Order: sequence, then C-alpha cells, then structure tokens
Amino acid sequence: MTSGALPDNPFVAAGMIEDPKLFVGRKDELHAIASRMKGDQPTSINIVGDKHIGKSSLLYYFVLTWQQRVLHNTSRYVVIYLPLRNVDCQTETGFYEAVAEGLLSYVQGWQQHRLQNPWKTKPLNRQAFSDAVKQWKQQGKLPILCLDDFESLLKYPDKFDNGFYDNLRSLMDSNALMLVVASRKQLNVYANEHRFVSSFFNIGHTIYLKELNTDEAIELSRLPTRSTNGAALSVDEQNHAQQWGDRHPYKLQLAGYYLWEARQQGKAIKWAKQQFELQLANPKSKAKGKWWQLWLRWLVWDLPVRLGRIAKFIGGAVDDVSNWIIGMVILLLLVLVLVGVLHWNEVWDYLRDKLGIK
Repeated sequence: MTSGALPDNPFVAAGMIEDPKLFVGRKDELHAIASRMKGDQPTSINIVGDKHIGKSSLLYYFVLTWQQRVLHNTSRYVVIYLPLRNVDCQTETGFYEAVAEGLLSYVQGWQQHRLQNPWKTKPLNRQAFSDAVKQWKQQGKLPILCLDDFESLLKYPDKFDNGFYDNLRSLMDSNALMLVVASRKQLNVYANEHRFVSSFFNIGHTIYLKELNTDEAIELSRLPTRSTNGAALSVDEQNHAQQWGDRHPYKLQLAGYYLWEARQQGKAIKWAKQQFELQLANPKSKAKGKWWQLWLRWLVWDLPVRLGRIAKFIGGAVDDVSNWIIGMVILLLLVLVLVGVLHWNEVWDYLRDKLGIK
C-alpha cells in the first residue's frame, strides 16, 4: 500500500466475488460438486437460488479452487467458468467457440497441440463440438463447464432449441461432458414454462443455494482488508452487520460495505444504516414495477388473446392480433352485461352469429 493510501473495502456490495480470499462458506456445496466430478460417471448439477444469493461467486470460486478438493487424477479434468450473459453466447456457434476458448486456455505444455486439434474445425457447429468433446474423452479429458446465468439462453429460443439441449444431454449421458448450471429456478421449471421437451432439463442433481449458516455469517462480517490481517470492521460494526444482514450473503456484504465507508468518511453508523436500507429499497421498487407491468400485460393482452382463442375450438386459424381483437370484444360485452346494458342471451346470440356456432 502506498503511503497515505487507504486500504480497500473488502465487502463486495454488488457483482461476483473474484478474490478467493474474500469468499466465505459454502463448504457443503463445494464438496458436493467435487464429489460428483470424481466418479466413473460424473453427474451434472443444477445450482438453484434466488438473485444475490451467491450462485456466480460459488461457481467462480469452485473453478479457482477445485483442485484442492479433487486431489487425485486432477490432470483428467479441465474446469471453466462461462457467464452465459456474455454477448459471445447469444448464438449456438458463439457458445461453442466460447467453450473451446475457455477449455484451451487451461491446456498446457506437451498436451496443447494434441488437444487443440479437435477444436480447429470451422465452423464449430453442433456436430463439430460433439466430435471434439468425444475426442477429448478418448484422450482421457473431461470438460466441466460451470455455466452461469442460464436464463440468458432462454432469451434466444430460436438459437438454442431442443436439438441444442439434446446434444448436450447426449454428451453428458456418455460421460464425455459434465455441466454445473446456475439458475434461479430448477431447469425442469423452465422446460415447462418455455415448452422444451429435451431430457436435458431433467439434470442429474440439484443443489439449492440458500442463506449462510450462523458461523458463515459471522465469518463474513469479520473479513480482513486486502492489506491487513485483522478484521476490517470493529466488533461493534460486525454486530451491526450481522443484525442488518441476518444470514443473507448480499445483505451482509451490503451492510459491511456501508459500515466500512461510514468509518472511512467519518460518518455515524446511522448514516450507514440509511444507505443500507436505501440500497435495499431499490430492487423492491423495481420488483413492484415489474409486477405491475406483468399485471397490465395480462389485462390488456394475455386475457383478451386467451378469450379470443375460442375461435380455435371451432376450427378457426387466426393469429394473436385477431385473437386479441375478438377477446377485447368479448370483454366489452361482458362488461356491458355486468352493468345491465345487455342481457346474457343477447351476448350469446351475438357470439354464435359471429363465430358461426350452431
């Protein structure tokens, strides 16, 4: 540290923890991932947890430290972290190329030339990717892909279809590939929501990431700075952080961050509490806005479209715009019935006439 410079704030109030010295807890989850690597039939895993619960940090830390848990035959594995939110992963070929780049960056020495060749096929399409993974298996290498932010792939269903997922599942079933997939919901829930039928979504094992235990929460509040060995917060500040953040990793990080900033700026703990609560309020406001948007969409679009699809029951083949128009007419008629302007019989006669129901 240069003369007069302040030590860095060790608390990460947003984003992924990249410094392994600042990662706390999750020993059971880390052990579970490692244990499923080491078997003759490696088992892919779905890491499920809410936003800000630490999924990205867990995957990244595992990639940095997996050799400490897999002590034998470590040369068999190549483990990479791949954030699917990156622009490179918005197409199927982009995904394969990002995987290839990540894997080859960990291949060293005499193995490099022999293991690079399978990935030189251009374009690196689905078949070429599958062939490369199988050739690695023949050479005794198991790629382990830690895929973060799985929801990003769901934004591009035309690029990542059932065939894409089926191919990954086939490689997993043949023990040529292992995936550790982080998502907010279980993969089979997404399959139902997006109407995927691939068996990929019935992944082998699920780990639910929840709050830290009490000892881990205490350990997090006692993080040292990068330049000192002692705790960054005083005992009193640690107690405040634990009270405000309870055992939630993001809230604990946020509390520690503002308590540290308050001391560095000569401000009272009350200021830190206000900043902490203000920051927590922002996501809630966004969530409320999102709820209202979803409700409004349902009222002015989804409900009319669903009502309009009554035409399909009589053999009509119309698009959603036509369905929406029909649905809005039905809604208007229902409102007129409720306020007494029309009678049910009049509405029914009108619908039978317009829809051709006999």
